[in-house]
Amino acid sequence: MAKQTLIVLLPPEQAQALSGTQRFPAHRAYRLGKEGHLFRSSALNARGGLMAVDGRGLEGPVDPAPFCQEILRECGARSFRGVVCLLGEGRTPQLCRTVQLLGDRLSHQKLTFYVPEQYAGCSSHARALVSSAVSGGSLEQRLRDVLGRYGQERVVLFLERRAEDFFLPSPTGSGQPLSREALRELMDRTQPSVFFSQELCARYFTYMSRESGAHFVLYDDGETLVKKMEVSQKLGVRWAMGMWEDLG
Repeated sequence: MAKQTLIVLLPPEQAQALSGTQRFPAHRAYRLGKEGHLFRSSALNARGGLMAVDGRGLEGPVDPAPFCQEILRECGARSFRGVVCLLGEGRTPQLCRTVQLLGDRLSHQKLTFYVPEQYAGCSSHARALVSSAVSGGSLEQRLRDVLGRYGQERVVLFLERRAEDFFLPSPTGSGQPLSREALRELMDRTQPSVFFSQELCARYFTYMSRESGAHFVLYDDGETLVKKMEVSQKLGVRWAMGMWEDLG
């Protein structure tokens, strides 16, 4: 079984934090602004690794050609080996064209390219970031399905340390997100019995509220993220990626 590479999305102030470790840095120092203009944090002082661009708050149209040129120029100046584009949920035809063009140009320069799973179909050169968070079925089957669609060379497990509070029954399958502080306060207050789901590779507990009835809470910690990496590695997933604050 091949060793899995862990890529860590680092804020600029943590640029040297992975020195001497086997983790690979992706520098979270770039933002996609209005009309696709690229903004860089003045705190960045690093070379090598990956370039991470946050486009989740993008407003307005994007002109793909100049945006791609800015990306390639920055990769050359900083000796980046690839690009991670963190884009929002709403996939648009324009953003899909941008991903396609950027994928073509990065591939031509032999640079890797990572995008959220919903954008992976826009470029045959992009690696799909597949969320580790599942609330139904099983993580193993979820990964098998994605591997069947994209193959081992294009699948990356995106590690998310999530916590969600679900009403029971849960008609939508979506819960209320909980911060780490909110989860800790809830557990201190309810003193629940905590269980581990082998299928979801996550911890869970239930509690009752006088106001809203029965609740089901599903959450991750450092150990569940390790378990999810182990499941993905056994299936042949060669890369995992996560935020510094989730993996620290």
